Amino acid sequence: MTPRTGHIGLNVTDLDRSLGFYRDVLGFEVVGEGKEEERRYAFLGAGGTLALTLWQQARGPYDAGRAGLHHLALEVDSVERVGEYETALRAYGVEFAHEGVVAHREASASGGIFFHDPDGIRLEIYAPSGADEAPAPSGSAPTCGFF
Repeated sequence: MTPRTGHIGLNVTDLDRSLGFYRDVLGFEVVGEGKEEERRYAFLGAGGTLALTLWQQARGPYDAGRAGLHHLALEVDSVERVGEYETALRAYGVEFAHEGVVAHREASASGGIFFHDPDGIRLEIYAPSGADEAPAPSGSAPTCGFF
């Protein structure tokens, strides 16, 4: 059996700021939290199931030029739901890599939005179908690979 992803851990510079973003804007529930100074973290998920851990251990913002996480893709049920997240993220002041929903590649039914969290970590919210008419910014190359 091939291993499955259990949860994703992200290093952040300011746990309170990141927790506000992932909880209040993206809708994750706090499943657990460590508040001991020098060992702060938050377990995030839905329905009590852990999906994401934020660790306050980073000394600087995300660096796309270093080995490690390329981006974190979050799947939702529909392109309409992607649009709802886009609206909430715009209200929060997030800047996007592309304007609106874009396709994952030319002639792809899947697509989403591409943006950064408060530490610059690259994020994607996508739907597996419904983006048939959306533009593909990178042509035949995967959009998620080049933002």
